[in-house]
Amino acid sequence: MYVKLCGLRTTADVNAAVDAGADAVGFVLSESVRRVDPDTARRLVREVPPHVLSVGVFKGVGAAEVRRLAAESGVGAVQLHGDYPPEAFDEVSAAGVPLVRAVTLTADTDVRVGAFGEHMLLLDSPVAGSGERWDLTALDGARPQGRWLLAGGLGVGNVAEAVARARPWGVDVSSGIEAGRGVKDHGLMREFVAAARAAGA
Repeated sequence: MYVKLCGLRTTADVNAAVDAGADAVGFVLSESVRRVDPDTARRLVREVPPHVLSVGVFKGVGAAEVRRLAAESGVGAVQLHGDYPPEAFDEVSAAGVPLVRAVTLTADTDVRVGAFGEHMLLLDSPVAGSGERWDLTALDGARPQGRWLLAGGLGVGNVAEAVARARPWGVDVSSGIEAGRGVKDHGLMREFVAAARAAGA
């Protein structure tokens, strides 16, 4: 079970995520209570060991700006969150970093992993980062295959149930590992990774 811990903002957050066994860590570089500036992101990325993927998360930012911020921060991958067209993925991919396509599941969502040239697909709740759960029965007729992550309202208490229901390749969490909005709880981070791995075993 691949586990991504998102919205990290401090060196202590990064160290706790790595110690917990996270496969990937996310740094939000667009408007959010969890936003970090490129300088901070670059400093944090340096703390991430090679075996953990550092992901720059973008929403509502143009492709050219995404490329610039990704280069400045030195992230190992880029997550485009929301209604980005295929052309945006093409433009960002020219920077040579793997892409994550993060979307809400609707009747029109292309759930083929790699349909936009992305390395991973992430299915999230309609309000990203809100901690809101969504109806996983929607996956019954549109379950992705391959490298896809389940996100949206996950936490220590429900990740096992969600994994059993959705059968994802991996999971992504942000608000579900926080002591307060935008403030990570390192104990919850450890517990979440352990619970997700146990559920996926």
